[in-house]
Amino acid sequence: MKKLLNFSDLHLNPDLFCFSHLRWDFVFQRPQHLMNRFAKNGRVFFMEEYVTDDTTDPFLELRSPVPNLYVATPHVKSGMTPEEKDSCQQLFLDQLVQQYDIRDYMSWYYTPMALSWSMHLQPSVMIYDCMDELSMFKFAPVELTEREKTLMSLADIVFTGGESLYRLKRSQHPKVYAFPSSIDQEHFSKARDPLPEPLDQQHIPYPRLGFFGVLDERLDISLLTEMAMSKPAWQFVLIGPVVKIDKESLPQAPNIHYTGMKTYDELPAYISSWNVALILFALNDSTRFISPTKTPEYLAAGKPVVSTPIHDIVATYGEKGLVHIAGDTAGFITAVEAALSQDTDKEWLKPVDEYLSGISWNQTWADMVHLICKVLIEKSPENKPVNMNAYV
Repeated sequence: MKKLLNFSDLHLNPDLFCFSHLRWDFVFQRPQHLMNRFAKNGRVFFMEEYVTDDTTDPFLELRSPVPNLYVATPHVKSGMTPEEKDSCQQLFLDQLVQQYDIRDYMSWYYTPMALSWSMHLQPSVMIYDCMDELSMFKFAPVELTEREKTLMSLADIVFTGGESLYRLKRSQHPKVYAFPSSIDQEHFSKARDPLPEPLDQQHIPYPRLGFFGVLDERLDISLLTEMAMSKPAWQFVLIGPVVKIDKESLPQAPNIHYTGMKTYDELPAYISSWNVALILFALNDSTRFISPTKTPEYLAAGKPVVSTPIHDIVATYGEKGLVHIAGDTAGFITAVEAALSQDTDKEWLKPVDEYLSGISWNQTWADMVHLICKVLIEKSPENKPVNMNAYV
């Protein structure tokens, strides 16, 4: 049986620079899952976007939340020009290379904006993991589209966060591969058993309809408002930080409960006592190409899911009958009523578990590494294992 290539097959133990628009301590998602796994092979330098700090001279904050992984946060002054900020970040990057004797390394981009201060690097391979169409998000930098064109021209390989993004990007690069949202099933399956109730959820009556994730321009505020008004006995629990929208714009009602942001480790305890999990995304530019990680996470937790008709959710889960899909308030209410009846019927979980058994972050990572190794062999044939016939 043939196997996948990994770095050890190429006798490599590479370091990696990861340039991210998401902060390490923000919502735990794709970058954290993948970078934690890379850190088992080599050192990871997770480069965050700068923060403004007028209390001191510019400096690089560096910490290590897990072994072999370093989170680097540049601190700059607000009065600096964009060029000065780029120069400052480039200097910090060069200092890291020298301080940690970084020689054999790869570059992994989540944001094209980091090119302005990292393009001088000479990695063995450059990876663009395009998890979202960032140009369609609220407050996207005007330079982002052109910056992404440059990144696509420089990258050796491109991954996309879902099938919709893959179809959008596949004509823009010769090596584009779709890697939709995956799952840490062991973590979320804990929610299938009763878990100690979090204190800030104990007072909420049943039935509980839950959502976790960032509360931003993707949230369908009208849908949430109309459902809460139509079904005052239903309790809507929303977990996550409010970003890029005014908190005052969120609907307020006795049956809507905002818990704020919770850690990844805390989520199973919250989901455990929900009756239904919701994906309350509006259909707009920012959701056109998304493949929400929460979908398989909800299912792994054993919860019936009701979602708006996000394309990748419909194609991946809706058409298989694993998730209820509804496009308006009346349809959503009907779908939730059907999902509530599933709460005590575990037969519906059999096809769910069959599907989930074929996906995992470990498998996603192994498949990505295999493709990266193939690129490395193409660029440096001397890395080729003696017996390539043993590999896929």
